[in-house]
Amino acid sequence: MSDTVQTMGALSGEAEDKARAKEIADRRRRKTQLQNLGIRLLSLVCVLGIWEIFGGMIDPVLFTVPSKIAVAAVGMIASGELWNYLWPSLVVLAVGLILAAIIGIAIGLLLARFRLLDVAFGSYITFLYSIPSVALVPLIVLWAGFEMTAKIIILFMFAFFPMVINTYQGVRNVDTKLLEVGRAFRCSERQLWANIVLPAALPFIVTGVRLALGRGLIGMVLADLYTAISGIGYLIVRTASTFQVDKMFVPIVTLGLLGVTLTWLLRVVEIKVAPWTAVQDQD
Repeated sequence: MSDTVQTMGALSGEAEDKARAKEIADRRRRKTQLQNLGIRLLSLVCVLGIWEIFGGMIDPVLFTVPSKIAVAAVGMIASGELWNYLWPSLVVLAVGLILAAIIGIAIGLLLARFRLLDVAFGSYITFLYSIPSVALVPLIVLWAGFEMTAKIIILFMFAFFPMVINTYQGVRNVDTKLLEVGRAFRCSERQLWANIVLPAALPFIVTGVRLALGRGLIGMVLADLYTAISGIGYLIVRTASTFQVDKMFVPIVTLGLLGVTLTWLLRVVEIKVAPWTAVQDQD
Protein backbone atom coordinates (compact mmCIF):
# COMPACT_ATOMS: atom_id res chain seq x y z
CA MET A 1 0.00 0.00 0.00
CA SER A 2 2.78 2.42 0.90
CA ASP A 3 4.59 1.63 -2.35
CA THR A 4 1.43 2.51 -4.31
CA VAL A 5 1.07 5.78 -2.44
CA GLN A 6 4.73 6.61 -3.08
CA THR A 7 4.34 5.81 -6.79
CA MET A 8 1.25 7.98 -7.08
CA GLY A 9 3.02 10.77 -5.26
CA ALA A 10 6.00 10.53 -7.59
CA LEU A 11 3.75 10.64 -10.66
CA SER A 12 1.89 13.60 -9.24
CA GLY A 13 5.16 15.41 -8.54
CA GLU A 14 6.38 14.68 -12.07
CA ALA A 15 3.15 16.02 -13.55
CA GLU A 16 3.48 19.19 -11.46
CA ASP A 17 7.07 19.65 -12.63
CA LYS A 18 6.02 19.29 -16.26
CA ALA A 19 3.18 21.76 -15.80
CA ARG A 20 5.51 24.21 -14.08
CA ALA A 21 8.11 23.85 -16.85
CA LYS A 22 5.45 24.40 -19.52
CA GLU A 23 4.21 27.50 -17.71
CA ILE A 24 7.74 28.90 -17.51
CA ALA A 25 8.34 28.15 -21.20
CA ASP A 26 5.05 29.84 -22.18
CA ARG A 27 5.88 32.88 -20.06
CA ARG A 28 9.34 33.11 -21.62
CA ARG A 29 7.85 32.77 -25.12
CA ARG A 30 5.32 35.55 -24.50
CA LYS A 31 8.05 37.79 -23.12
CA THR A 32 10.21 37.17 -26.19
CA GLN A 33 7.29 37.92 -28.51
CA LEU A 34 6.56 41.19 -26.70
CA GLN A 35 10.23 42.17 -26.88
CA ASN A 36 10.34 41.41 -30.59
CA LEU A 37 7.17 43.43 -31.17
CA GLY A 38 8.61 46.36 -29.23
CA ILE A 39 11.86 46.25 -31.20
CA ARG A 40 10.00 46.15 -34.52
CA LEU A 41 7.73 49.06 -33.56
CA LEU A 42 10.68 51.14 -32.35
CA SER A 43 12.58 50.36 -35.55
CA LEU A 44 9.55 51.33 -37.66
CA VAL A 45 9.13 54.64 -35.82
CA CYS A 46 12.84 55.46 -36.26
CA VAL A 47 12.86 54.60 -39.97
CA LEU A 48 9.69 56.56 -40.70
CA GLY A 49 10.94 59.49 -38.65
CA ILE A 50 14.27 59.63 -40.49
CA TRP A 51 12.46 59.25 -43.82
CA GLU A 52 10.05 62.07 -42.92
CA ILE A 53 12.84 64.43 -41.87
CA PHE A 54 15.40 63.85 -44.61
CA GLY A 55 12.86 63.05 -47.33
CA GLY A 56 11.39 66.51 -46.92
CA MET A 57 14.74 68.00 -47.92
CA ILE A 58 14.58 66.42 -51.39
CA ASP A 59 12.76 67.87 -54.37
CA PRO A 60 9.10 66.71 -54.06
CA VAL A 61 9.06 66.06 -57.81
CA LEU A 62 11.61 63.29 -57.25
CA PHE A 63 10.81 62.00 -53.78
CA THR A 64 8.17 62.10 -51.04
CA VAL A 65 7.63 61.45 -47.34
CA PRO A 66 5.50 58.92 -45.41
CA SER A 67 2.85 61.47 -44.39
CA LYS A 68 2.11 62.35 -48.03
CA ILE A 69 2.11 58.68 -48.99
CA ALA A 70 -0.46 57.99 -46.27
CA VAL A 71 -2.69 60.79 -47.56
CA ALA A 72 -2.41 59.48 -51.12
CA ALA A 73 -3.12 55.93 -49.94
CA VAL A 74 -6.31 56.99 -48.18
CA GLY A 75 -7.51 58.71 -51.34
CA MET A 76 -6.65 55.76 -53.62
CA ILE A 77 -8.29 53.25 -51.28
CA ALA A 78 -11.41 55.37 -50.86
CA SER A 79 -11.81 55.82 -54.62
CA GLY A 80 -11.17 52.14 -55.30
CA GLU A 81 -8.28 52.95 -57.63
CA LEU A 82 -5.71 50.89 -55.72
CA TRP A 83 -7.92 47.79 -55.53
CA ASN A 84 -8.87 48.00 -59.22
CA TYR A 85 -5.21 47.70 -60.16
CA LEU A 86 -4.20 45.35 -57.35
CA TRP A 87 -6.89 42.70 -57.88
CA PRO A 88 -5.75 41.49 -61.36
CA SER A 89 -2.18 41.21 -60.10
CA LEU A 90 -3.27 39.18 -57.06
CA VAL A 91 -5.09 36.71 -59.33
CA VAL A 92 -1.94 36.28 -61.41
CA LEU A 93 0.17 35.90 -58.27
CA ALA A 94 -2.11 33.23 -56.79
CA VAL A 95 -2.41 31.15 -59.96
CA GLY A 96 1.27 31.43 -60.84
CA LEU A 97 2.49 30.54 -57.34
CA ILE A 98 0.13 27.58 -57.02
CA LEU A 99 1.27 26.15 -60.36
CA ALA A 100 4.93 26.80 -59.53
CA ALA A 101 4.57 25.12 -56.12
CA ILE A 102 2.78 22.02 -57.43
CA ILE A 103 4.98 21.45 -60.46
CA GLY A 104 8.21 22.63 -58.84
CA ILE A 105 7.86 20.46 -55.73
CA ALA A 106 6.88 17.42 -57.80
CA ILE A 107 9.84 17.78 -60.16
CA GLY A 108 12.25 18.48 -57.30
CA LEU A 109 11.13 15.36 -55.44
CA LEU A 110 11.44 13.17 -58.53
CA LEU A 111 14.88 14.47 -59.50
CA ALA A 112 16.24 14.08 -55.98
CA ARG A 113 14.78 10.63 -55.35
CA PHE A 114 15.50 8.94 -58.69
CA ARG A 115 19.05 9.11 -59.97
CA LEU A 116 18.09 8.29 -63.56
CA LEU A 117 15.81 11.32 -63.80
CA ASP A 118 18.41 13.53 -62.12
CA VAL A 119 21.12 12.53 -64.58
CA ALA A 120 18.79 12.85 -67.56
CA PHE A 121 17.06 16.14 -66.77
CA GLY A 122 18.99 17.88 -63.98
CA SER A 123 21.25 19.74 -66.41
CA TYR A 124 18.21 21.24 -68.15
CA ILE A 125 17.03 22.78 -64.88
CA THR A 126 20.48 24.28 -64.36
CA PHE A 127 20.57 25.53 -67.97
CA LEU A 128 17.19 27.25 -67.75
CA TYR A 129 17.90 28.69 -64.30
CA SER A 130 21.16 30.18 -65.58
CA ILE A 131 19.30 32.19 -68.22
CA PRO A 132 18.15 35.58 -66.86
CA SER A 133 14.39 35.33 -66.60
CA VAL A 134 13.96 38.91 -67.79
CA ALA A 135 15.55 37.99 -71.11
CA LEU A 136 12.75 35.49 -71.80
CA VAL A 137 9.87 37.85 -71.04
CA PRO A 138 9.64 39.40 -74.56
CA LEU A 139 9.63 35.90 -76.06
CA ILE A 140 6.83 34.79 -73.73
CA VAL A 141 4.80 37.88 -74.63
CA LEU A 142 5.38 37.12 -78.32
CA TRP A 143 4.12 33.56 -77.87
CA ALA A 144 1.32 34.05 -75.34
CA GLY A 145 0.12 37.56 -76.17
CA PHE A 146 -0.59 40.41 -73.78
CA GLU A 147 -3.35 38.95 -71.64
CA MET A 148 -3.57 36.94 -68.41
CA THR A 149 -1.90 33.82 -69.82
CA ALA A 150 1.37 35.62 -70.52
CA LYS A 151 1.40 37.14 -67.02
CA ILE A 152 0.89 33.75 -65.37
CA ILE A 153 3.67 32.18 -67.47
CA ILE A 154 6.07 34.98 -66.57
CA LEU A 155 5.31 34.72 -62.86
CA PHE A 156 5.54 30.92 -63.02
CA MET A 157 8.95 31.20 -64.63
CA PHE A 158 10.22 33.42 -61.81
CA ALA A 159 8.79 31.26 -58.99
CA PHE A 160 9.40 27.79 -60.43
CA PHE A 161 13.16 27.44 -60.00
CA PRO A 162 13.40 28.26 -56.26
CA MET A 163 10.79 25.57 -55.64
CA VAL A 164 12.63 22.94 -57.68
CA ILE A 165 16.09 23.69 -56.32
CA ASN A 166 15.11 23.90 -52.65
CA THR A 167 12.97 20.79 -52.83
CA TYR A 168 15.80 18.94 -54.53
CA GLN A 169 18.31 20.03 -51.88
CA GLY A 170 15.89 19.14 -49.09
CA VAL A 171 15.46 15.57 -50.29
CA ARG A 172 19.17 15.16 -51.03
CA ASN A 173 20.00 16.30 -47.50
CA VAL A 174 17.86 13.65 -45.82
CA ASP A 175 20.04 11.70 -43.39
CA THR A 176 20.98 8.41 -45.06
CA LYS A 177 20.99 6.72 -41.65
CA LEU A 178 17.28 7.43 -41.32
CA LEU A 179 16.66 5.85 -44.71
CA GLU A 180 18.73 2.83 -43.72
CA VAL A 181 16.72 2.43 -40.52
CA GLY A 182 13.49 2.67 -42.50
CA ARG A 183 14.64 0.00 -44.93
CA ALA A 184 15.83 -2.16 -42.05
CA PHE A 185 12.26 -2.10 -40.70
CA ARG A 186 11.03 -3.03 -44.19
CA CYS A 187 9.30 0.28 -44.88
CA SER A 188 7.72 0.55 -48.29
CA GLU A 189 8.63 3.39 -50.64
CA ARG A 190 5.41 5.16 -49.72
CA GLN A 191 6.21 4.86 -46.01
CA LEU A 192 9.73 6.18 -46.57
CA TRP A 193 8.31 9.21 -48.35
CA ALA A 194 5.57 9.87 -45.82
CA ASN A 195 7.55 9.28 -42.60
CA ILE A 196 11.14 10.20 -43.45
CA VAL A 197 11.76 12.00 -46.73
CA LEU A 198 8.98 14.60 -46.74
CA PRO A 199 9.22 15.57 -43.02
CA ALA A 200 12.99 16.02 -43.36
CA ALA A 201 12.68 18.03 -46.58
CA LEU A 202 9.75 20.16 -45.43
CA PRO A 203 11.80 23.11 -44.04
CA PHE A 204 13.67 23.31 -47.36
CA ILE A 205 10.39 23.23 -49.28
CA VAL A 206 8.89 26.02 -47.19
CA THR A 207 12.05 28.07 -47.71
CA GLY A 208 11.61 27.48 -51.42
CA VAL A 209 8.06 28.79 -51.20
CA ARG A 210 9.30 31.92 -49.44
CA LEU A 211 11.92 32.55 -52.13
CA ALA A 212 9.36 31.81 -54.83
CA LEU A 213 7.02 34.35 -53.25
CA GLY A 214 9.64 37.12 -53.42
CA ARG A 215 10.59 36.29 -56.99
CA GLY A 216 6.91 35.91 -57.85
CA LEU A 217 6.21 39.48 -56.77
CA ILE A 218 9.03 40.64 -59.05
CA GLY A 219 7.61 38.59 -61.91
CA MET A 220 4.12 39.96 -61.24
CA VAL A 221 5.25 43.58 -61.58
CA LEU A 222 7.44 42.77 -64.58
CA ALA A 223 4.53 41.04 -66.29
CA ASP A 224 2.39 44.14 -65.78
CA LEU A 225 5.07 46.28 -67.43
CA TYR A 226 5.32 44.11 -70.53
CA THR A 227 1.69 43.12 -71.02
CA ALA A 228 -1.80 44.61 -70.84
CA ILE A 229 -2.63 47.98 -69.33
CA SER A 230 -3.65 46.59 -65.96
CA GLY A 231 -2.12 45.47 -62.71
CA ILE A 232 -0.22 47.19 -59.97
CA GLY A 233 2.95 47.35 -62.06
CA TYR A 234 1.20 49.48 -64.64
CA LEU A 235 -0.10 51.72 -61.84
CA ILE A 236 3.48 52.37 -60.74
CA VAL A 237 4.56 53.27 -64.29
CA ARG A 238 1.52 55.48 -64.91
CA THR A 239 1.93 57.51 -61.72
CA ALA A 240 5.69 57.82 -62.25
CA SER A 241 5.29 59.05 -65.83
CA THR A 242 2.92 61.78 -64.63
CA PHE A 243 5.22 62.73 -61.70
CA GLN A 244 2.63 61.74 -59.06
CA VAL A 245 5.35 60.59 -56.69
CA ASP A 246 3.03 60.35 -53.68
CA LYS A 247 0.68 58.00 -55.52
CA MET A 248 3.58 56.11 -57.06
CA PHE A 249 4.86 55.06 -53.64
CA VAL A 250 1.45 53.70 -52.59
CA PRO A 251 1.60 50.56 -54.79
CA ILE A 252 5.30 50.15 -53.97
CA VAL A 253 4.59 50.15 -50.22
CA THR A 254 1.59 47.88 -50.86
CA LEU A 255 3.84 45.32 -52.53
CA GLY A 256 6.22 45.42 -49.58
CA LEU A 257 3.41 44.94 -47.08
CA LEU A 258 1.99 42.14 -49.22
CA GLY A 259 5.33 40.35 -49.21
CA VAL A 260 5.72 40.70 -45.43
CA THR A 261 2.16 39.48 -44.80
CA LEU A 262 2.40 36.46 -47.08
CA THR A 263 5.79 35.53 -45.65
CA TRP A 264 4.34 35.67 -42.13
CA LEU A 265 1.42 33.48 -43.21
CA LEU A 266 3.85 30.97 -44.70
CA ARG A 267 5.73 30.92 -41.40
CA VAL A 268 2.49 30.21 -39.53
CA VAL A 269 1.71 27.35 -41.91
CA GLU A 270 5.25 26.02 -41.51
CA ILE A 271 4.89 25.96 -37.71
CA LYS A 272 1.59 24.11 -38.04
CA VAL A 273 2.90 21.39 -40.36
CA ALA A 274 6.47 21.28 -39.01
CA PRO A 275 6.40 22.43 -35.36
CA TRP A 276 10.02 21.39 -34.77
CA THR A 277 11.16 24.39 -36.84
CA ALA A 278 9.64 26.71 -34.24
CA VAL A 279 11.66 24.95 -31.53
CA GLN A 280 14.83 25.44 -33.59
CA ASP A 281 14.11 29.18 -33.95
CA GLN A 282 13.63 29.55 -30.21
CA ASP A 283 16.89 27.79 -29.55
